[in-house]
Amino acid sequence: MRSSLRLTLIFVVAATSTLAYADDEITLFSDSGNAVAYIDVNDELTIYLWSGKPVAYLERDSDGGYHVYGFNGKHLGWFEKGVVWDHEGNGSCAVQEVMKTTQFEPFKAFKQFKPFKSFAQFAPFRPNFSYKFGDMPCKFLLAEGGK
Repeated sequence: MRSSLRLTLIFVVAATSTLAYADDEITLFSDSGNAVAYIDVNDELTIYLWSGKPVAYLERDSDGGYHVYGFNGKHLGWFEKGVVWDHEGNGSCAVQEVMKTTQFEPFKAFKQFKPFKSFAQFAPFRPNFSYKFGDMPCKFLLAEGGK
């Protein structure tokens, strides 16, 4: 049962973003090309900061993308087409295939224990995406979910 759920999640993430990923982890890069977080496909689509702290998770939305929710219940944005979008419609971080250049990925810290998910707030209306990076750095946006 668990292996079929795992395979389904891997297929959903790969098919939705139309990108292939190795090791069942999707690295998220800041606008400067530094690896700051990753999505663990095998761990309920949990987003971990590079320090190993679990801060958010993905939940499928009705538009074919994903909501990004913090473990504290805050809606942080959307993950669509390989980009984490903030509430203003600006990119905050993206996968390597979307970026022009990225830095070498340093070693990740060990994963910390995940907290329980709080009640998720209602998602705001999705803005038009600007296809540019905004002022909110990825690390800070995602860290809002761990407070």
